[in-house]
Amino acid sequence: MIPFELVEPRTLREAAGLLASGDPSVRPMGGGTAVMLMMKMGVLRPTRLVSLRAVEERYHDVIETNGEVRFGAMATLSALERSPAVRSRVPVIARTLRTLANVRVRNVATVGGHLAHADPHMDLPPVLIALGATVSAVSPTRARKIPLEDLYAGYLESTLERDELIADVTVRAQGKRRAAYLKCTTRSADDWPALGVAVVLDADSAQVREARIVISAATDVPTRLAAAEKVLKGARVDDKALREAADAAAGEAKVISDEHGSAAYKRELLRVYLLRAVRAALADQ
Repeated sequence: MIPFELVEPRTLREAAGLLASGDPSVRPMGGGTAVMLMMKMGVLRPTRLVSLRAVEERYHDVIETNGEVRFGAMATLSALERSPAVRSRVPVIARTLRTLANVRVRNVATVGGHLAHADPHMDLPPVLIALGATVSAVSPTRARKIPLEDLYAGYLESTLERDELIADVTVRAQGKRRAAYLKCTTRSADDWPALGVAVVLDADSAQVREARIVISAATDVPTRLAAAEKVLKGARVDDKALREAADAAAGEAKVISDEHGSAAYKRELLRVYLLRAVRAALADQ
């Protein structure tokens, strides 16, 4: 790694101000799990890292309020996994985190860094998008809310401005909605997935009223599958409807090839895992 300067501002807006010059060699750092790997590989060569560890405590908190759960961008993935509010109000997030990387990574990696890194293989984005999550972003002079599904622009690209940082994430309590996240890995269970499928259903044992289906890893960005959602909306829960939804998903998804598998292979995975994820969500009580 080349030498770099490390600065540790005390507020999130101050941190955003340090990014406002537009210098691409100045980068923010949450837990540093992705940044340090990229630096060691020589992919990233920053002259200055802006550490967010010392920003206001509220950005480290996970709280429940008014039927929603809010987690600050600096909350670690382990804090999210252990949070009573997450376990009781959005249990699908807690279940997802159990196979996300490993406990050493989860103890360090932050929610904001996990989302802002914009790697399509990340596990939380499809789950949070299916749940309808929003992020708050701040710059030195403004703040705005962004539906999480609008945060991603391409592989490792987000719609954040250069002087913007994720402040927190808000997600509505799961309530009676049924949800599941399944992933297929080519090696260990906590490895990068070849495909991730998140499903959130407003349904009972007889009929699906609404469905949100989001896939990741097989596409450049986490992607909602509108055609598959349309098939399931109002449908009776039977094998025929599930097969039609799976075929619709495979037909509409812009699947890519990578070291985890060819596009054709991932398309077949999508057919299989969509069926499994919907059934897993229907079994969620």
